[in-house]
Amino acid sequence: MKALIASGGRGTRLRPITHTQNKHLIPIANKPILYYAIEAAVDAGIKEVGIVHNADSLEVPNYVGDGSKWGIRIAYIPQETPGGLAQVVQLAENFIGKDNFIFYLGDNMVVGGIKKFIDDFQKNSCNCLLTLAKVKDPERFGVPEIKDGKVIRVEEKPKSPKSQYAVAGIYVYDHHIFEAVKSLKPSPRGELEISDAHQYLIDKGYSVGYTEITGWWKDTGKPVDLLEANRLILDNIKPRNDGEVDKQSDVAGKVIIEKGAKIINSKVRGPAIIGKDCVIENSYIGPFTSIGDRTEVRNSEVEYSIVLRDCKVLSVGIRIEGSILGNDVEIVEANGKPRVHRFMIGDQSRVEVA
Repeated sequence: MKALIASGGRGTRLRPITHTQNKHLIPIANKPILYYAIEAAVDAGIKEVGIVHNADSLEVPNYVGDGSKWGIRIAYIPQETPGGLAQVVQLAENFIGKDNFIFYLGDNMVVGGIKKFIDDFQKNSCNCLLTLAKVKDPERFGVPEIKDGKVIRVEEKPKSPKSQYAVAGIYVYDHHIFEAVKSLKPSPRGELEISDAHQYLIDKGYSVGYTEITGWWKDTGKPVDLLEANRLILDNIKPRNDGEVDKQSDVAGKVIIEKGAKIINSKVRGPAIIGKDCVIENSYIGPFTSIGDRTEVRNSEVEYSIVLRDCKVLSVGIRIEGSILGNDVEIVEANGKPRVHRFMIGDQSRVEVA
C-alpha cells in the first residue's frame, strides 16, 4: 500500500494568507496541515508516499524534505496547472504502478487515522473505497447516492444533493482508477473531476464500497474551517510545559508551552499552545488558541485564534477573537477608540487598531 497526497492548488479561499504561503503548510496547533496527512500514512504503516505539488514552486518539497524524519520515502510529483483531483491521480501513475494506494487530500483532516479505511478496503476486496461524512452543506462536495447499501451514483457539487453525505477527501484505490481517470473529459469547470472517475467505476461494474467517518473530518478550505480544525486538534492535546511561567501567571486547562517560551503576569486558558521562544506578558490567551514561534503578545487578549510565527500583538485594546494572523504580522496600539474586532491578515502585514 502506498499513499498519494495532494498539496497543489492556489488556496484562493484562504487569501491573503495564501498569497505568500502554500495552504497545506498553514499550521494547525503549530503543525503544518500537510504533516497530519503524512503522519496518518506513517501510522497506517505506509513506507512510500507521493506528494503532488505546484510545479512552479519548491516550497512543499523544500519544507517537507525526503521523508527521513518519519522513516519513510517521499517522492514529489509536479503538477503544471491545477486540473482537478482526477488529474492528480493521472500524474501519479508511474509512482503508484500496480500497487493499491490511499489518496489523501493534504488540506483534509480526520481524527483516528486512516488505517481503518485501508482495512475496510482490503476486507471487502473493493476496487475503490470512498469515505463519507455527514455535512450541513453537501452541495460543496462530491455527493453519493446510496441505494440498498450501495453507492449507485456520485455527483460533483450538485445543486440538489441526493444525500447529506460528502465524499471526504480520503479514498482507497486499486490500479483500475487509472483506467477511470484516463477516460475523462474536463467538466464545465474545466477540471477532471474525481467524482466522474468514481461514476466510471460504478458504470463499468467495478466494486465501489464506502465507509462512514464516525469521528470528525474537516476540509480546511475556508478560514472558518481552519479555526474549527484548530479547535478540534487542541481539544485532544496533552499538556506540557517546557518553557517558563512566573508566579504571577495562571495557566489552566490543557496547555502546551514550548521551549524558550515565557509567560509573564498573564492568564492562559487551555486548550492552547504557545510556540517556542514566545513572550506572553500582561496578557490573556483564551481557549482554542495557537500562538506560533517567536511571537510576542503584550498587554493584549487573544482567544479562539491562529497566530503564526514572529507576530507582535502589542497593547491592543480589544480582545482578538476568531482571527487568523499570518507570519510577521504586527497589531499595535493606536490612538482613538478600538473599532476593529476581527482579523484575517496576510504575511508581513501591519495593522494599527484605532
